[in-house]
Amino acid sequence: MQTPRALIPARSEKQAMDWSLVLVSQGIETAIERDGEQGNWGLVVHEPDYERAVHAIQQYRTENPVRPWRHRVPGTELVFDWRGISWFALLAFVYFLNEQTGGRLKDAGLMDNQAVHDGAWWRLFTATMLHGDLPHLVTNATTGLVLLGLVMGTFGPGTGLLGAYLAGVGGNLAGLIFYPDIHRSLGASGFVMGALGMLTGESFSLLKEKFASRQLIMRALAGGLLLLVLWGFSPDPRTDVLAHVAGFGIGVAIGGLLAFQPSQWLQRPLANWLASVGVTALVILTWWLALR
Repeated sequence: MQTPRALIPARSEKQAMDWSLVLVSQGIETAIERDGEQGNWGLVVHEPDYERAVHAIQQYRTENPVRPWRHRVPGTELVFDWRGISWFALLAFVYFLNEQTGGRLKDAGLMDNQAVHDGAWWRLFTATMLHGDLPHLVTNATTGLVLLGLVMGTFGPGTGLLGAYLAGVGGNLAGLIFYPDIHRSLGASGFVMGALGMLTGESFSLLKEKFASRQLIMRALAGGLLLLVLWGFSPDPRTDVLAHVAGFGIGVAIGGLLAFQPSQWLQRPLANWLASVGVTALVILTWWLALR
């Protein structure tokens, strides 16, 4: 007597194939079928295995949620997270709000060594969100979106954003330490170079491999340094090269530390939620202090 069969519907052939691999790993016999008339896909299992099969699929979906913002870069192991757009949309909003208020945000938030020495520490943070003109904003946004998207895809959306943000602040801190009191700067360049540094520092994850190649790590570091020189150095006297170099170096350190953390931990929703809350709190607090 033939065992009765049950159908588990799927949205597509790919989903049916993914689910079939899950069921096979659990020792559940299954077959992929397609309705010839309606073209619907599904998995056929023996009826006694139906509840166990559904439970296995539900557990798989819980552990592997659909992330429409994350996409693998073709031909690489890199993942790009489109949520980085939101950060540069915020920077664009700050720029146009500054224009509408006659430069009030710029006056209140740009990096001014003398003002910071007098107690306005929040300028280390607010200056990373200001730009001198529209070409300055566009340059940082176009390069930064690519780098931040890759950082968020590599380290997690919240963790990646927080790391790049702190690297940018670190670039301003370097200017406070090494430049004379009369020094002013603004821009997200340190943030962008921090994101580049984090991607470069991620190469240290190769040290976790049993047969890690130091040559590969050196190549990654050399590639990061080359991009730093191409993007971070300019004959324009307004370019804050020190902030670029410091942001990159701090980014390498942050990326290197995160590279030794389990990837499952970096992508945990709670860890990224806490990091996102941290960035949001810093942005709100520092701008409130600047504009009060």
